[in-house]
Amino acid sequence: MGIKLLLLTLTLYLGFIFVQERTITGTVTSADDNFPIPGVTVTVKGTNKGTVTDANGKYSINVSTLHNMLVFKTLGYATKEVKVTDTKSVWNVKLEMSVEALEEAIVTGKSEDLYDNEAKSIHMNKAKAMPGGGLYAPAPMMRSMAAADYNTEEYGTFEENVFHETKKEALTTFSIDVDRAAYSNMRRMINNGQLPPKDAIRIEEMINYFDYNYAQPTGKDPVSFQTEISDSPWNKGLKLLHIGLQAKKIPTDNLPASNLVFLIDVSGSMSDYNKLPLLKQGFKLLVDQLRPNDHVAIVVYAGAAGLVLPSTSGKEKPKIKEALENLQAGGSTAGGEGIKLAYKIALENFIKGGNNRVILATDGDFNIGTSSEADLKTLIENKRESGVYLSVLGFGMGNYKDNKMETLADKGNGNYAYIDDLQEAQKEFVTEFGGTLFTVAKDVKLQLEFNPKYVKAYRLIGYENRRLNNEDFNDDKKDAGEMGSGHTVTAIYEIIPAGIESQYLGKVDPLKYQENKNLTHVGNSNEVLTIKLRYKLPDENTSKLIEQVVYDKHTTFDKTSDNFRLAASVAEFGLLLRQSNFKGNANYEHIIATAKSARGNDEEGYRAEFIKLVKMAQLLSNKDIARDN
Repeated sequence: MGIKLLLLTLTLYLGFIFVQERTITGTVTSADDNFPIPGVTVTVKGTNKGTVTDANGKYSINVSTLHNMLVFKTLGYATKEVKVTDTKSVWNVKLEMSVEALEEAIVTGKSEDLYDNEAKSIHMNKAKAMPGGGLYAPAPMMRSMAAADYNTEEYGTFEENVFHETKKEALTTFSIDVDRAAYSNMRRMINNGQLPPKDAIRIEEMINYFDYNYAQPTGKDPVSFQTEISDSPWNKGLKLLHIGLQAKKIPTDNLPASNLVFLIDVSGSMSDYNKLPLLKQGFKLLVDQLRPNDHVAIVVYAGAAGLVLPSTSGKEKPKIKEALENLQAGGSTAGGEGIKLAYKIALENFIKGGNNRVILATDGDFNIGTSSEADLKTLIENKRESGVYLSVLGFGMGNYKDNKMETLADKGNGNYAYIDDLQEAQKEFVTEFGGTLFTVAKDVKLQLEFNPKYVKAYRLIGYENRRLNNEDFNDDKKDAGEMGSGHTVTAIYEIIPAGIESQYLGKVDPLKYQENKNLTHVGNSNEVLTIKLRYKLPDENTSKLIEQVVYDKHTTFDKTSDNFRLAASVAEFGLLLRQSNFKGNANYEHIIATAKSARGNDEEGYRAEFIKLVKMAQLLSNKDIARDN
């Protein structure tokens, strides 16, 4: 009996040693440039254990002597298996970019090639485990080529801004824009292995997806701006003017009470995993941010609209989450009726001096009642006079109606975001909670006057849907954009300096009946331009004016701020994706190099992710070129 016990004890002891676990850590980088790769799925082969690399490409995972093969997998790179021995605990891995792997996923449409069920589960569990939902939520599943044949997504068409000669048009006016939907929508498409259509690319929304390190306003105005001028990296001889606006950041405890109405599309088209299920997760993140003095009501619409949850205090979080969890998708889509009911509920619970807002979540596929873009525009323009703001959140793919979503947010005094994964929900509802929901300045407009002594011509990059007539600048009845607590807004002008010949300016015969006007004494000074900004406080109807003169300090591109170079790299990427007539010598390699130099303090990993997206787009672009040849 003693020998049997001894043998059993010895067996258990040896078994314990045999399956003993240890922690493996390391960094995953790209083999071509040694740059860290975020969002790589790391799994222990033969098990359901896994993790995801963070913003700096770092990972940590437990392995046993039974299973010591790690598998590294991410879109755009060849999958790599690494056998980890017991001689060391740090294993750094380099992944090779792979056109073949990307092509195979696109052609076959087999999501398991790159984002199989195991990897999806790991991403989701990682997201749930991290505070606020985590950074890397499951990537969109790859769709087959056949599925693309049924794509009914809609995007508004527009012509990109052209160069204007300063001597003929010295003034330029536009409304600011804090929408960022175009960026996350572009990311969704590239992660699905396809380059986005050019009309899906609104460059200003791509630029404004990122936060910039602008100085906080110090005076009585809740918004301030700063400028930089340097060389255009894609058009030799031309210059870029960078304008950065910063809204005052208000501590969460000091924000006014919120009266929110969640307006949720529960029609049949919302049943996909990246629509209503993702929507529920996102809104739960927002509910976690609510305070006792905040209130939420839930209105849903499918074939008809209905009130699911009356206005409820933020201290009753379980009750609000339960109402969200019980939502099911089915039926047609009466979006217009839902909007009317949501505004009605918001007005019944209106908080004077508070944040009164409807948050619409949908794929935009309205097909009953008020559904046309023009009708929706009229409906929202009438409702915004009530003092209730409208934020729009887009979900899904295949039948997504971007044109309707942008119109709703633009006319409803609100912002527009596209939620492609839980990471984006985290960004909207947690990281940027105040900016997303709390307006500090409304009807914000910019007007620039260029000095022809220095500026021959200029072009605003993006903001095509935000252009205003010059007389609209002083008209307080004219609607413009809003800025939330802590929000940044960035705009870039490309400038043809005086004395520079450019292919972008056509030849025009001299005028017969008038001559060029002479410069004033100020025009002969060192002033390159003057910028004027108008805004209104949220509860006022009279605008305030801020004015600033800009000089050229002759800063070389490599000496500009991280803000300048990051925005320039994103703009250059947008020019390529739009196949812009003004892209000049824009190229992927330069975009990547510039973005790397401007990465700075990238705590959330958005800038590293941008670099990865550019590399993916380069692979897709090269694939298209090879196919055409």
